[in-house]
Amino acid sequence: MSLFADPRWHDALSNLPDYLGAHVRVSLAALALGLIVSLPLAIFARHRPVLRGALLGFAGVVQTVPGLALLALFYPLLLALAALSMSTFGVGFSAFGFLPAVLALALYSMLPVLRNTITGLDGVDPALIEAAQGVGMTERQVLTMVELPLALPVIMAGIRTAAVWVIGTATLSTPIGQTSLGNYIFAGLQTQNWILVLFGCAAAAVLALAVDQLLALAETGLRRGSRWRIGLGSAGIAAIVIVTLLPATAGRSSYVIGAKTFTEQYVLAALLQQRLEAGGLAATARAGLGSSVIYDAIKSGDIDAYVDYSGTLWANQFKHPGIAARDQVLAELKQDLAKDGVTLLGELGFANAYALVMPRTKAEAMKIRSIDDLTARAPSMTIAGDYEFFSRPEWANLRRAYGLAFKTERQMQPDFMYAAVASGEVDLIAGYTSDGLIAKYDLVVLDDPKQAIPPYDAVLLLAPKRANDTKLRTALKPLLDRIDIEAMRAANLQAGSGSTPDVAARALWERVKPR
Repeated sequence: MSLFADPRWHDALSNLPDYLGAHVRVSLAALALGLIVSLPLAIFARHRPVLRGALLGFAGVVQTVPGLALLALFYPLLLALAALSMSTFGVGFSAFGFLPAVLALALYSMLPVLRNTITGLDGVDPALIEAAQGVGMTERQVLTMVELPLALPVIMAGIRTAAVWVIGTATLSTPIGQTSLGNYIFAGLQTQNWILVLFGCAAAAVLALAVDQLLALAETGLRRGSRWRIGLGSAGIAAIVIVTLLPATAGRSSYVIGAKTFTEQYVLAALLQQRLEAGGLAATARAGLGSSVIYDAIKSGDIDAYVDYSGTLWANQFKHPGIAARDQVLAELKQDLAKDGVTLLGELGFANAYALVMPRTKAEAMKIRSIDDLTARAPSMTIAGDYEFFSRPEWANLRRAYGLAFKTERQMQPDFMYAAVASGEVDLIAGYTSDGLIAKYDLVVLDDPKQAIPPYDAVLLLAPKRANDTKLRTALKPLLDRIDIEAMRAANLQAGSGSTPDVAARALWERVKPR
């Protein structure tokens, strides 16, 4: 089978119109906003040293903030503003996806535009300005007819840099709900589908280079007075915009399925989407959302359904102290969710709990069967967890219950943790009980005799606006109490071994569907 006969290429190409269109729309909107703000500010501030220093300093500080953090910070800020607007004026807006992405990317575009505009205007020969003033030109005429045309090459260089930065950084907007070419990269990293990762990187690079070269062509045309260069560059930009707007003008999906940033969530989102489509309902998946974003998204109605875990909601979202029995957790969780208008439709049938996991051979050699056995050996061992585990209440509970103090705590990509512990890079990991990689790498889950880790039943949540949606409930109810831990592990392993989440979800349904 040739490389391009791999079905994952077809999967990547089938999503290209949607991902590319959304990426271009958010990038151009952010760049346009950045230019509208930055160009007038640069012109106004160029003869005002204090203001100019403050603007460049602010834009420089923004550049030091990691792109993903800047994008994520806008989400809770806009969420609070949306709630305030609703309570004050009775009008709200979506704080999910497009708006926070545009605002954050616009900030990223400011520094090169501000700096190059000021530098370009400062570089105009004073003698030319004096000559223009000498023939009676007004200040506005000097600016628009002399200074700006002469500074245009430098200004355009800044705009081209900003365009490349914005298009590249827009791939990071996936975790806050904005569809982009980053969907390929995040999904590929989580499912170890390197074709998706390469495809996403290549598509973003080609788009950035194309826009940069078209802007360069237009800039050359303006400098040389060449109409055909101006026309070709402008037509190229316009063609990209028109082509990428076409998917947005097509019929929109009725239901949006959310998913977090790990393999199991991609499979379950694909499964929910397939069940809705099988029931004659249009649906799309919004995958790769951060844990702190996805619950707010369903509460505000930005997504319609997703699968979460009882322990995560219990400990992280609703801040319940301590540990409770499974039935108590589920009962209280329903009450907590109801206060937000979110419906707990039911459990899927399996639990995906955090668990301390280590190689079977090492555990047997060290005679470690439970977390209790770890306490004395922990000071000489290294543990790895995902990006949020060591800041979660479960980790505090574990340390408190067992008196654990490891030599080193490392954070890494969830799927990479298993390879790291299997190769001896770390001694044990905070893994997930439904992960198929446990069997693949012959790992063992350590017992938790003090039950310091809460239950993590997979639960299906519906948005407030879908609480009484009979069609949605009917389509999803066949999934409730149908997926056992073995079926979920098999699906996770399939999705993480070169298959796509869609294929793994179809295989999962064939295994669990009512007979």
